[in-house]
Amino acid sequence: MTPLPLIAYRLATRMLEPLAPRLLDGRASRGKEESARVDERLGFTRVERPRGDLVWLHGVSVGESLSLLPLVERFVKARPDLTVLVTSGTVTSARILAERLPAGVIHQYAPVDGPETVARFLDRWRPSLGVLVESELWPNLLLEARRRDVKLALVSARITDKTVDGWARFPASARAVLGAFDLILPQDQASAARLARLGARIDGLINLKLAGEPLPHDASAFNRLSAAIGDRPVVVAASTHEGEEIALIRALDHLGERACLILLPRHPERGPHIAAALRRDGYAFAMRSRGETLGPDTDIYLADTLNEMGLFLRLADVVVMGGSFAPSLGLPPVGGHNPLEPARLAKPTITGPDAANWATVTAALAQAGGLILVQAPSELPQAVQPLLADPAAAKAMGERARRAAAEAGGGLERLWSLLAPLTPPAKARRR
Repeated sequence: MTPLPLIAYRLATRMLEPLAPRLLDGRASRGKEESARVDERLGFTRVERPRGDLVWLHGVSVGESLSLLPLVERFVKARPDLTVLVTSGTVTSARILAERLPAGVIHQYAPVDGPETVARFLDRWRPSLGVLVESELWPNLLLEARRRDVKLALVSARITDKTVDGWARFPASARAVLGAFDLILPQDQASAARLARLGARIDGLINLKLAGEPLPHDASAFNRLSAAIGDRPVVVAASTHEGEEIALIRALDHLGERACLILLPRHPERGPHIAAALRRDGYAFAMRSRGETLGPDTDIYLADTLNEMGLFLRLADVVVMGGSFAPSLGLPPVGGHNPLEPARLAKPTITGPDAANWATVTAALAQAGGLILVQAPSELPQAVQPLLADPAAAKAMGERARRAAAEAGGGLERLWSLLAPLTPPAKARRR
């Protein structure tokens, strides 16, 4: 029997569903939806569904979507008889996936959680298996998929105490929604404990963000930039946030005139704002989004473009991870970003004290000697300068990071074996 709060939710979303087109158009006018594809959020599509079985993988935003790529590639290579559909919820994730998804994989925007919209989406795509990453718990979508006998897996699940407190007010509803999943694999012990409190059956731990290959890059762009930099040492500040950039730049000023700093903001659309601050402080900089050239007198190269992390990490002699210094600057915590990305490329890496989202990985890399933790930007020169002065030591540190990253990324094989019983049996694919 469906719990009363879920019945009320379904009725409320059915009543509000007619307003969805107007709300989505408003979001599109603010750049939060892609105008040409906004109907996908309502379950409509212009894309033809191929014949045969289809598996559906979902990650709401950039990080979750990118963490799915190793699994997508595994499906494409190991099960060419299956169609793979990937959904995401943000414009930025869609743009990145357009460049990174293998040929033949279909991308759509995820449907809003209205009963009619969900039915249209499922009628159209008819998935045999749905794999959702992190914390997407949309009741209408999950319960309707379960009603249609779609196998469901919640993978690399991450749930906060705040979310648990919200669901805990409706324990029977929480159990019903979580009971729609055939497989639940939290990404850490804390999330496992929280999900168990809500009545979920825990089938093991897997963090998809630990899996994957080194980020791709454009080799010709690498050669051009490498030639422009010459023999100058390069420090890459990756995935920086508002309030961090100027503090990091001022700290790294002490490295000397020859060092070249490449700044990769987490949100490239902030490029003009960062450029205004750099101009105000008198820095000689070039903006990649404007096609400006990196020259011998360029202090800072502002890499304000999408999907080029792999390129700039390869240019680095030392990487400083952004999103990790906010508390030391009196800013709200971010939780850090993925230190495995530079580690997979054997780059010595330095992070700030706020690495809550990557605590286990950060500790493993630090213990292996592949990552240095500092407490504030002011400590960066003492950590970076010795690595620039001793390339052999920097290379050895990077290699330790690479080995530790390889050890951390073994969960994909285990996930593949756990998904196998839920995946349609192999058969010849018909178009």
